[in-house]
Amino acid sequence: MDNKRRDLLKTGGGLSLLELIAAAGWLKPEDVFAADWNKAAFDTKSVEDTIKAMGAGTPTQSKDITFFSTPDIAENGAVVPVGVTSAIPGTESIAILIEKNPNTLAAVFDVPAGTEPSLSTRVKMGQSSNIYALVKADGKYYVASKEIKVTLGGCGG
Repeated sequence: MDNKRRDLLKTGGGLSLLELIAAAGWLKPEDVFAADWNKAAFDTKSVEDTIKAMGAGTPTQSKDITFFSTPDIAENGAVVPVGVTSAIPGTESIAILIEKNPNTLAAVFDVPAGTEPSLSTRVKMGQSSNIYALVKADGKYYVASKEIKVTLGGCGG
């Protein structure tokens, strides 16, 4: 079978499925496009500016925010696993901030009501740095941090 024909069939099948899901009302255009995307927060260059752009004011330090599967030493700064869990009741969102990255805000995750506020992702870190988890719960903000050392070339230096 011709590869171009195969690619066309795969693309057409995917688009047809997407149209059916949208027609059934399961997928709305506002769900696809980032309507609530906070561009100003993603363009910030410091932790303080990011927190201000997110409307957090002065967040409270919390021991109810824990990091799991997040290493103390990352051998490859291009792929650093980060896991965050919030035990704060009413958690609405979790943001990951990396202090020494060119853009501090790495990700923001909305936590739907009734779900466990726990997430796991991978981030890129240019150098050893503090990483922050900023949690919004019941309109208030809480923060926890952890230092991650990034080695060069996996040498442990």
